[in-house]
Amino acid sequence: MDYSQYFSAALGRLHDERRYRVFADLERIAGRFPHATWHSPSGPRNVVIWCSNDYLGMGQHPRVVGAMVETATRVGTGAGGTRNIAGTHHPLVQLEAELADLHGKEAALLFTSGYVSNQTGIATLAKLIPDCLILSDALNHNSMIEGVRQSGCERQIWRHNDLAHLEQLLIAAGPNRPKLIACESLYSMDGDVAPLAEICDLAERYNAMTYVDEVHAVGMYGPRGGGIAERDGVMHRIDILEGTLAKAFGCLGGYIAAKGEIIDAVRSYAPGFIFTTALPPPICSAATAAIKHLKSSSWERERHQDRAARVKAVLNAAGLPVMTNDTHIVPLFVGDPEKCKQASDLLLEEHGIYIQPINYPTVAKGTERLRITPSPYHDDGLIDRLAEALLQVWERLGLALHEKPLAAE
Repeated sequence: MDYSQYFSAALGRLHDERRYRVFADLERIAGRFPHATWHSPSGPRNVVIWCSNDYLGMGQHPRVVGAMVETATRVGTGAGGTRNIAGTHHPLVQLEAELADLHGKEAALLFTSGYVSNQTGIATLAKLIPDCLILSDALNHNSMIEGVRQSGCERQIWRHNDLAHLEQLLIAAGPNRPKLIACESLYSMDGDVAPLAEICDLAERYNAMTYVDEVHAVGMYGPRGGGIAERDGVMHRIDILEGTLAKAFGCLGGYIAAKGEIIDAVRSYAPGFIFTTALPPPICSAATAAIKHLKSSSWERERHQDRAARVKAVLNAAGLPVMTNDTHIVPLFVGDPEKCKQASDLLLEEHGIYIQPINYPTVAKGTERLRITPSPYHDDGLIDRLAEALLQVWERLGLALHEKPLAAE
């Protein structure tokens, strides 16, 4: 039997649906972000990155790099195994304490990625609650969806940010059934924000727990970078906060923060924690340095918001179809998977601008887009050149311009 035919057919389907993904070979150079070297088929070329989730450029910050190098020199590179076997190295203990403090919680638990923290965190929490009903926002990330699915619990999907629908489901579930409301604070494809205070009101009224994914908001919002929940003054009302170290903090890893007994229960039961190697000491020290810096420095957040606002203003003035929101995400509507990929290719090959296409299944069919994420280091000249390049690409592909901004769906 030729097993390879199954894989070839699967790849063929992706090509036919214009969903086959191609990754650019990029080499970032510390101190030059957002500039990078693209190792193109014709040789190395300088490009400007416009879609990184290293939102604040902390991946190149001297304190973060210095902490990583110092720790690697002092204690070595690897963690030595799972925490159950190798013990917990001290930089990891320090990082978990820093994360608990960031979110005003008793404890935090570190995972190897934000994906794993959602997938195994939600599944483990829900399994430990008898007859738990999970109420999940319709636009939750795939990692949350997988966590809900793997829990084996009954789930109900509430319409995105629709408080009336959520309340209907809570009422129907009854006051005595255990319930877990799961949502994100900032949805990264449209850039819209969950009404966290109102969700907490409903959770308290109908006796439900709350689980909030803050991965695109930690480091970015709030006086100390605690996220949308800190900005909105509701951190203390949310039972479990989940975040990442791989975006605004410029490192790697995911975590949950909550009361001590919740964290201890997940630590004791979660397969995705128990059976995997811990993050290495240098990564933990680098993340701790990033968190400490952003707790006290607001320059990065303020400059970042200024840059995002300017990008939106310049692209809107040019008539480009920016999908409106009040956050740092700048989605540019295309609405066609093939043209979205062509636009991305043209920007890279002819203008030295790297923006990945966002197609199905990341977003719904017909809502394909370019997702632009400015950083504090994108200056006015880079922003103006971005607008000029996009206008040329839009004209080349026959894409529509708009007289007023589009509303995000």
